[in-house]
Amino acid sequence: MKRLVTGGLTLALVGTLVGALPAAAETTPAKVTDPVSYVDPLIGSSGGGNTYPGAVRPFGMISWSPTNTAGDQTNAAGANGYAYNTTRVRGFGLTHVNGAGCHPGAAGDIPIMPFVGAVTSSPTADVKDEIYAAGFSHDNEKAEPGRYTVKLDSGAAADLSVTTRAGVGDFTFPKGSDANLLFRVSNSLNGSEDAEIHIDPAHRTVTGSVLTGAFCGRRANGGTNNRKSYYRLHFVASFDRAFDGNGTWVDSDLRPGSTSAEGGEGYATGADRAGRGSGGYVSFDTSSDAGVRMKVGISYTSLDAARENLAREVGKRDDVGSVAADARRDWNRELRSIVVSGGTDDNRTAFYTALYHVFLQPNVTNDVGGTYPGADLKVHRLTRGQRAQYGNFSGWDEYRARTQLLALLKPKVAGDFAQSLYNLAGQNGGVWDRWVHVNGPTHVMTGDPSAPVLAGFHALGVRNFDVRGAFDSLVHQATVPHPDGLSDKGCPGQCEGQRPNLAAYLRLGYAPQDACHCWGGAAETLEDSTADFALADWAKRLGRTSEYESLIPRASWWRNTFNPSAGAEGGYQQARKADGTWQWPFSPTSDTGFAQGSSATYTWMVQHDVSGLAEAMGGRERAAERLEAFFHRADGSWATGGDAFRYDPTNEPGIHTPWLYNALGKPWKTQETVRAMASLVYGTGPGGLPGNDDLGTMSAWYVFASLGMYPQTPSRAEMLLSSPVFPKAKIKRDGGATITVTAPQASAENVYVQSVRVDGRPQTRSWLSESVLNHGGRVEVNVGPAPNTAWGTGKGDLPVDHVPAAETPVPNLPGPCTTSGSYCAQDLSGQYDIDGVSTADAKQQGNLDGKGWSFPAEQLPAPGVTTIAGRDYRVPATSGTAGNFLSLRGQRTYLTPGRYSALDLLVTAVNGDQRADVTVRYTDGTTSTVPLSVTDWASATPRFGEEPALSATTRHNVNGTADGRTVRIWHVALPTDPQRTVDSLSSNTVTNLKLFALSGRTA
Repeated sequence: MKRLVTGGLTLALVGTLVGALPAAAETTPAKVTDPVSYVDPLIGSSGGGNTYPGAVRPFGMISWSPTNTAGDQTNAAGANGYAYNTTRVRGFGLTHVNGAGCHPGAAGDIPIMPFVGAVTSSPTADVKDEIYAAGFSHDNEKAEPGRYTVKLDSGAAADLSVTTRAGVGDFTFPKGSDANLLFRVSNSLNGSEDAEIHIDPAHRTVTGSVLTGAFCGRRANGGTNNRKSYYRLHFVASFDRAFDGNGTWVDSDLRPGSTSAEGGEGYATGADRAGRGSGGYVSFDTSSDAGVRMKVGISYTSLDAARENLAREVGKRDDVGSVAADARRDWNRELRSIVVSGGTDDNRTAFYTALYHVFLQPNVTNDVGGTYPGADLKVHRLTRGQRAQYGNFSGWDEYRARTQLLALLKPKVAGDFAQSLYNLAGQNGGVWDRWVHVNGPTHVMTGDPSAPVLAGFHALGVRNFDVRGAFDSLVHQATVPHPDGLSDKGCPGQCEGQRPNLAAYLRLGYAPQDACHCWGGAAETLEDSTADFALADWAKRLGRTSEYESLIPRASWWRNTFNPSAGAEGGYQQARKADGTWQWPFSPTSDTGFAQGSSATYTWMVQHDVSGLAEAMGGRERAAERLEAFFHRADGSWATGGDAFRYDPTNEPGIHTPWLYNALGKPWKTQETVRAMASLVYGTGPGGLPGNDDLGTMSAWYVFASLGMYPQTPSRAEMLLSSPVFPKAKIKRDGGATITVTAPQASAENVYVQSVRVDGRPQTRSWLSESVLNHGGRVEVNVGPAPNTAWGTGKGDLPVDHVPAAETPVPNLPGPCTTSGSYCAQDLSGQYDIDGVSTADAKQQGNLDGKGWSFPAEQLPAPGVTTIAGRDYRVPATSGTAGNFLSLRGQRTYLTPGRYSALDLLVTAVNGDQRADVTVRYTDGTTSTVPLSVTDWASATPRFGEEPALSATTRHNVNGTADGRTVRIWHVALPTDPQRTVDSLSSNTVTNLKLFALSGRTA
């Protein structure tokens, strides 16, 4: 889940692309042997990255990390608990999710706080975290893979390390001080439904649990829909020394000496939750010993399982140092999946931290005994052959980059993850939820991301899951409507239907904006087109001909929401209503019909059919021109966010676009754009991520960019090529092939690919085949400081789309004009945006001028081709709510191509006289511009030589009245060159100019 960044980015530049290689490294680049030493868990902890710095193992269940407070106990300073710029902590939670965008994000369960001083009041009553919290300095903080250490301003310190399901923490206090550990059992980041704590002084243990969930439960777009529980986390904590005292609290009631308490906080925020909840504390005598060691185990199934997890993973003699040393070895094993050589320190830090973020999830949810929580809230066991059950799936984000990297590097983990999602879907009535938190379906975001994820896994050779069972289940979801698809519960943002209003989608070929039951109709159409291509391609691999033939046409349904008239640039994705009309008003910068992005961004979201998209835009050259404008501001500088008309590197829908130039025959543009984005918005330090990491997705983009490759399509295994950052990178597939990428001249200056060899043979294709990814190989990339505009540009060098070519290159062009005498009456029905006409019995249905006034339908010609002022026009519908006037919004209005001597317009102006410059485009690429001046509709006489064409003796108002004022539609002729074929016309934006009908004069 992504929060949009509206301001400009001021992130530190990564050395990738700004620092040259050391001279010695150019000849013998040093291989990284200890990648952990380059990982900085604080990267992304400010600037909206939403990472957390605490102790965690690869794919670990436990992640012990601070909860920072800005003075509100019902909130946290960062979406996932930690915000670098807020140096005050109220506890160290045992679970976290990396980079989620909802604030608070998720988890942060069982925060444990070392408190110096006497506990004299209920910590829950400390609603502003004034008493039971403490400041700290980053000078006294250290974060590394598997270990987190901090000394608080109170004098207390925490040193934490973890295994997969358990942890060891050393807490120290000022000698002779009152020393307590607070267990805030109810204070998960999103709150809780219930919580309990039990203190056993005789056995020096604290146990308890929290019933919680509620991911994104506070978002306005979803209301209270996600304020629900779907897991209970159990914990057991044991201590190396006796307690000197203990107590509990419930709400504002402090109970010294008590050993049990229970009570949740609810899922609200602010005053609706403040002062609620339960917890407990244990005290220690520091007169002679100021240190306390705690060992803790967690489980999502039972307290007994938590005890077993602790006993099996942490030995009696283990301490923080031994567990941290093992964690370091564990992390080095995982990070050595890619061994790079050369580069700068900043290169290596940014790269290995990104890879570290990628390996933070999915997260193990099963106990050492094989039990795990299901989506049905029951306890299940691992299926035969499944090594682990995983949770935390940010589908809408992850399917674009992270899941492919997971399958490439850790195919066995990917297979277990696929089986995990299939298991959860089976426990959820067959529904594959698009955002799973632990075990809970949260419905967050849009689309059907499991389809491209699992298809991509299979394409990359992952087989250790029930392939056919998962495929059949996903096809069922894509073809059989589910009752939830007609629900608006949780919309937008958390719509319950995973294929919303599927029946309408199958009937119309797009998701209707006015009957979608989804976040946005155009976005849903694009997402489903991607998912349907994935399933079709997967079906072909499995030999499922029937499913392939039924699904592959749906891969092209993105064309049904591509409106070539939406903008002067050559067409955009636009929301469409169930009756076939477009959703007006429209702007490329609008998010109407889209989810966390604009039309300008989503228009490029057709990775599986780039050739088709290019043709729809007018060809590869025209598409490349538009892509240049997308990546550069008007002054030529790089777009790095904050402009809805241009590239946004902070959010997922457009992160593939820098690589699209390969398919447009300009791969050198990919090379310079990828390098520019990597250097401008990624970096080292806390601000080193461009936006929410979204469970490692943004980090995965950087890993791919550094390697000089990126998935061509989410559901296949081909990789688009760019220029590597490192002189050498060895990619080791776990238990499988090795891919070696060398670029001996790699440096900040050598951005451009000069030539490529694969397994010693020259290659001019700008992409790697699936065989290289699945079977390994040697990729040698020769790079230099100047573009090679010949490499990768031949017809056979471009990436291959696997979607049948469309018979009509440009979709949704208007129907043919109707020839009548010397005129060809143009069909503008699909391009009208305003209903400016109303009937006497429904005056509220029209509003031409934005002030409620409209023409009376009874005084206008009947719809159809008719003669008006001696010329033949196609009159639009004038009853109901359909559009019948076209505002000059700057869009491109397509005509039936023809050689016309003039274009005869029926046009009017509202809110005063209006002027525009109309540009006529011809099929040979030339243009001509004609001024257009139009008199206000309520004027008695024309002021610019127009000819009165239609008039009405009154106007209707939406309030049900009529004013008796005469209003007119004028005729204006625009000259054109009869020797050239007219294609379309456009103008500058003058929305008070309204076109009613248009005819091409053929003689």
